[in-house]
Amino acid sequence: MADSSNSERQNGTRSRTLHPRKVLERISLLSGVALLAFWGVAMLHQHAGSALALAQFEDAALGAGGPAPSSQIDFTLWDRKRVRAYLKSIPLLKEQPVGVLSFSRLNLRAPIFAGTSDLALNRGIGWIEGTAKPGDSGNSGIAGHRDGFFRPLKDARVGDLIELSTTTGRLTYEVDQISIVSPEDTSVLHPQDGSALTLVTCYPFYYAGDAPKRYIVHAKRNANLTTTSVRESGSTREGTAQTTHQGVAQ
Repeated sequence: MADSSNSERQNGTRSRTLHPRKVLERISLLSGVALLAFWGVAMLHQHAGSALALAQFEDAALGAGGPAPSSQIDFTLWDRKRVRAYLKSIPLLKEQPVGVLSFSRLNLRAPIFAGTSDLALNRGIGWIEGTAKPGDSGNSGIAGHRDGFFRPLKDARVGDLIELSTTTGRLTYEVDQISIVSPEDTSVLHPQDGSALTLVTCYPFYYAGDAPKRYIVHAKRNANLTTTSVRESGSTREGTAQTTHQGVAQ
């Protein structure tokens, strides 16, 4: 009986001993689950950080009696490297945005920070120094990364409507020109009569290395359209005359 019991215990021990290959499989599985969980937490952190920047501006807008912008931002098209750069920027940039750009047809919503430093452009989009302040009269230049906030601009069309929220309220702009220029061509940022937005990003949108061109979306303020009318009629004006659309296929 003793021999039989010893034999059973030995067999049980062997059955509980995992083959090295089984151990590696389990380690790989657990590593995969851990990485997936880390990515999920990172994405939640990413959304929370952008919402915080917009919430800070929202408080300022409400304090000035202006309407509050939505805090939803779509990161679907972002490059993973840009997401990582964004996450690193969250604890570093403390200033409040000067405005919020909303391009509803493209599901683009981004906080605008003063300047075009790496930190500002990782955290949001940047008001180009030397151009009119967003919301003021003149030509406001706004830059963004082609693999981040401004990647949806690849699908922009003449006639699209853009909303700009500042602490004084909301303004509506209508895209009247899309062009591709060389980096040396700064004429797109020259002062203009009236109120206009010039959105600038690198081109092509999917390009390895430093992109050789600049993609320009120009929009003029349309004082005849209110925020309410824009949302009721959609984000593109029906029957809008297309002025110029240089170098970009429809």
